[in-house]
Amino acid sequence: MQGVYIDYYFHCKRQLWLYAKNIRMEHTSEDVEIGKFISENTYDRKIHEIYLSDCDNNEGVIDFMDKKRKIIHEVKKSKKMEDLHIWQIKYYIYLLENLGVNGIKGEIDYPKIKKIIKVEFSDKDKNDIQSIINEINRILKMQLPPPIINEPYCKKCSYYEFCYC
Repeated sequence: MQGVYIDYYFHCKRQLWLYAKNIRMEHTSEDVEIGKFISENTYDRKIHEIYLSDCDNNEGVIDFMDKKRKIIHEVKKSKKMEDLHIWQIKYYIYLLENLGVNGIKGEIDYPKIKKIIKVEFSDKDKNDIQSIINEINRILKMQLPPPIINEPYCKKCSYYEFCYC
C-alpha cells in the first residue's frame, strides 16, 4: 500500500484503481509538475524525501521531517483538497508508529498562500486508517474500475482523457 493510494482513495476511487493497475497518467499533467516543483524547491533542506516501509508492505514518501521537533511535513500546491492531505499525513504517522516511531505530529505546508495546517493523530485515526486500508484493498481486488465520479475537479485530473474520451 502506497501513501498515494490514501490520496487517491479520497480523491477518486477510479483513479486509485487505475494507478494501482499501473495505468499512470500523472506525467501528462501540468498541475502535477507544478506541485512537484513547489515541493522540491520551496524549502532549503538537504533531504527532500524520506521513504518508509513497514513489514505489512505499507509504504510512503514523506516530503521532509523536522527530527528535533518530531514533525513530518507535506508540501502541497493548493488547499483545495485539504482533507485528503490531512489523511495522507495521518497515514504517514500511522506508518511511522508501525515502525516504532511514536509522538510524531504532522504539518501541511501551503507555500503559495503561506499557510501551515497542523495535523494530530489519535487512536480513532489509527482505527480509521486501518479501515481505509481494508477498503482500498477491496477496491484493488475489483475486476473493473469503479465508475466515473463526474465531479467538477475531474476536468483538471490527469486521468480526464482516459475517463471521458
